[in-house]
Amino acid sequence: MTVSLEARPGRRSGASDFGPLARQVREAGLLERRRGYYAWAIGANVAATAGTWAAVGWWGASWWVVLLGVPLAVLSARTGFLGHDAGHRQIAKSHRANRWLGYLLGNLMLGMGYGWWNDKHNRHHANPNHVDKDPDVGEGVFVWTREQAAARRSGLAEWMTRRQAWLFFPLLLLEGLNLKVSSALDLKRLPVRDRVLEGSLMAAHTAGYVGLAFALLSPGKAVALMLLHQGLFGVHLGSAFAPNHKGMAMPGPDERWDHLRRQVLTSRNVRGGAVNDYLLGGLNYQIEHHLFPSVARPNLRKLQPLVREHCERVGLAYAETGLLDSYGQALRHMHDVGEPLRS
Repeated sequence: MTVSLEARPGRRSGASDFGPLARQVREAGLLERRRGYYAWAIGANVAATAGTWAAVGWWGASWWVVLLGVPLAVLSARTGFLGHDAGHRQIAKSHRANRWLGYLLGNLMLGMGYGWWNDKHNRHHANPNHVDKDPDVGEGVFVWTREQAAARRSGLAEWMTRRQAWLFFPLLLLEGLNLKVSSALDLKRLPVRDRVLEGSLMAAHTAGYVGLAFALLSPGKAVALMLLHQGLFGVHLGSAFAPNHKGMAMPGPDERWDHLRRQVLTSRNVRGGAVNDYLLGGLNYQIEHHLFPSVARPNLRKLQPLVREHCERVGLAYAETGLLDSYGQALRHMHDVGEPLRS
């Protein structure tokens, strides 16, 4: 079920609607850093990752060792969520410290470029679900509007667009590889110094990851483990981002929404308590995260009642639903976009 509060007719959309909420959040102390939480989260994740690789070496004689790709995928997604938080300056106070955390968590531990992701993700946050400005709803393997679908009238692109709702989750198996390839291709955009730094860390990740897998396992087991790990990592990460905006409002080219409406009306929250908080890395509080991207992840749950009450006060729709229904809404939107081609 979606919580929906219809905007009041005639309500004037203005930046002043956000000001009282921002003051309330600041006074509640929710903009403060949570260094202790992040020190524990990063330390525990690094230790668990090292422990899982130690288990790979200990269990290497059996083909059952391949199943350790499952916890490795979960832990890689945790690393990705922590890198996401560093990109939003949620962890440390200084930009420099957060940037270095992003390099270590993203480039070194995941082989994913911090500079590429940060540029892309910041553009998404500035204009969520805006076809001309948000790279997450630009044309790619999938399309997000019927206008985009209309341009695909032949070949493989048309075939995939007609079936894109069915293909979405299976193709997420390739998302882990896609993140690495896209990061590598983006290096040429960066200044020379950043290109060398990020490229070196990504190369160190690749050499260490592949080298460790083949040092601990026979070639067949090493390849199987890496395929399972990277495939499930892509599904896990993609599944955390999929419910957030797909099927929500998409501003038109000439529409100008204030910050509150631009972030709230394009975002969807997912209920589910502590389990979803863990599996979705706090992204289930998508509305709160978009309104206050620098708020530390453990503060989002405390922030939610303030945002919900404020939206009700100003007559603004606040979308919240369960995890399965959020996927259903996203997939129905993708299916609807491809309808003209099926007709």
